[in-house]
Amino acid sequence: MNFQDFRKRQQTTSLDGIVDEPLTVAYTDVGEGEPLLLLHGIPTWSFLFHDVIDKLAENYRVIAPDMIGYGFSDRRDQFDRSIEFQADFVERFLEHMNVPSAHFVAHDIGGGVAMILADRNPDLVRTMVLSNSVAYDSWPVDEMLALGHPRNAKLQPEEMTEKLVESFQFGLSRPERLTEEFQEGIIAPYQDREGIVSLVRNAASLNTNHTTPLTGRLEKMQQPTLLLWGEDDRWQPISTAERLVQDLPNAQLHPMKNCSHWVPQDNPEEFAEATLQFLQSATVAV
Repeated sequence: MNFQDFRKRQQTTSLDGIVDEPLTVAYTDVGEGEPLLLLHGIPTWSFLFHDVIDKLAENYRVIAPDMIGYGFSDRRDQFDRSIEFQADFVERFLEHMNVPSAHFVAHDIGGGVAMILADRNPDLVRTMVLSNSVAYDSWPVDEMLALGHPRNAKLQPEEMTEKLVESFQFGLSRPERLTEEFQEGIIAPYQDREGIVSLVRNAASLNTNHTTPLTGRLEKMQQPTLLLWGEDDRWQPISTAERLVQDLPNAQLHPMKNCSHWVPQDNPEEFAEATLQFLQSATVAV
């Protein structure tokens, strides 16, 4: 799905109960069945899943929000951007959507959010698909630490575009998947001053202290979990997934060959199929 069609399908809602003022949330909500929540990472937004949403929606109600500060959700300079805050947002958002529990499919820092909630509110998280997720002290990576410097809030759109395109080139194993369509869509929210400042604030908020406390608690997370991991990732290497398999009691690893960090873009077909197969088997087992 191209960027224009993706944006037309997004809805918006006003979410109170998180900070003093209501926050605007942009999200996709398609399909019927058990709720399946898609959580993106940094520096992307829910468009990362543009090629997998419709396939997943054949069997599930797929809800894909832009996290606060990302994409076309609220980007004002008035709130925290940490993954702890994003976990607060997701809890409140699902309550707002009348979703008492969901399957979580989460990439990058979205995976950190999913694990925080699996620990904090286990009834909310039915299953987890963690894709090249942050965990332990594996993050933030050097590129995001550099991006978070306040001086980058003054970058011009073409300068931010260059940084983002370089990151996608580095994080895709299949150069042909850096299509003009994907490139246009994934950088679109970060082409104006508000978007640039917001992305820099997001990068500055990354803090390994929000996942390291979970290390000793992973063994208590009983949710069936699939680690859907690109083997070529140099940011969140597959060794992190192998460690998670040992620490999470109900986890299995699905390595994806010729895929790097941006797995839903590198190979959306395998990503969607592996997710659906896992969810079907996990639901039957439960």
